[in-house]
Amino acid sequence: MSDVLDLTCDLIGRASVTPDDAGCQALIAARLETAGFACERLRYGAVDNLWATHGSGGPVLVLLGHTDVVPPGPREAWKSDPFAPEVRDGVLYGRGAADMKSGVAAFVVAAERFVAAHPDHPGTVALLLTSDEEGDAIDGVRRVAATFRERGQRIDWCITGEPSSKQRLGDLLRVGRRGSLSATLTVRGVQGHVAYPEKASNPVHRALPALAELVSRRWDDGYESFPPTSLQISDVHAGTGANNVIPGELQVQFNLRYNPHWNAERLQAEIAALFDRHGLDHDVRWHRSGEPFHTPEGPLRAAARAVLTDFTGTPPEESTGGGTSDARFIAPLGAHCIELGPVNASIHKVDEHVRVADLQALPGLYLALIERLLPQE
Repeated sequence: MSDVLDLTCDLIGRASVTPDDAGCQALIAARLETAGFACERLRYGAVDNLWATHGSGGPVLVLLGHTDVVPPGPREAWKSDPFAPEVRDGVLYGRGAADMKSGVAAFVVAAERFVAAHPDHPGTVALLLTSDEEGDAIDGVRRVAATFRERGQRIDWCITGEPSSKQRLGDLLRVGRRGSLSATLTVRGVQGHVAYPEKASNPVHRALPALAELVSRRWDDGYESFPPTSLQISDVHAGTGANNVIPGELQVQFNLRYNPHWNAERLQAEIAALFDRHGLDHDVRWHRSGEPFHTPEGPLRAAARAVLTDFTGTPPEESTGGGTSDARFIAPLGAHCIELGPVNASIHKVDEHVRVADLQALPGLYLALIERLLPQE
């Protein structure tokens, strides 16, 4: 049974740029089957998903992760090959070192240690891995969750191994995530010569008052540990490139990160009413990445808080910040979800890395959590 560092290096060495798993899950499944896990491969389209379980009945504790990574960018910008893991001065470098092949490897090692020490443990411990977290997230955990819903698969608790820590391992515990709703607004006008504005209709001019109202609105004052809902315009495009042409169309892209005060349908209705009130000739194309979720006080948060306090000496910050994760698809199944993983300072960057000491400590943290949640009689 290889050390967590060896397994992480094996995974980094596989160029699993989303949605290509590049054999990561086959390697993990072979290990887990040797440890006594039942492994089910769920392939949808070009996406590999692995569902590995040990034990039976409830409670059901799921360790959730992904084997895909983002592209490395220019290879010459890296100090070493992004898919040839290298340890320098106590730090492991490579694409996926932090996000999240270290978390996946630590899950595997923790699960192996748990079932070796407690072969007749109560309930079910499971790993769910996908190769579609960094991409479209359509045929990954989203699709698996739909399958689970059809089957009536129970999930009580879910631990996601995303890199959540800020300065040192265990200083932050994520207990929820905001929802994410994106939109592409198209405003139609009439193209014409700038010297004859009466013969044209400028969609930029028509849209500006509506956009000003949209970005100045205070949506709410936050929700428990969630920050206030935020709307950000990410792209504005109009015109032909010529300075003497009134454009015939304006496109604006924007995104809302919202707390549980809202759901996507209510936000869409509010924004549609605003555009209608301004009399815009428009349409909006919406994409909901996921609804917000929040894990209340209970066994999962209490266990995680206790484990991290023991490890770091101080209680962790409990946060709902950051982007999204695949836990957004598991929470609607009725599961309580937390996120706990390595330091996230280098994720998606050139020379992504994780401290070897943190990596070697991570399986112990996950094992302590599992043992608190599935205690022996």
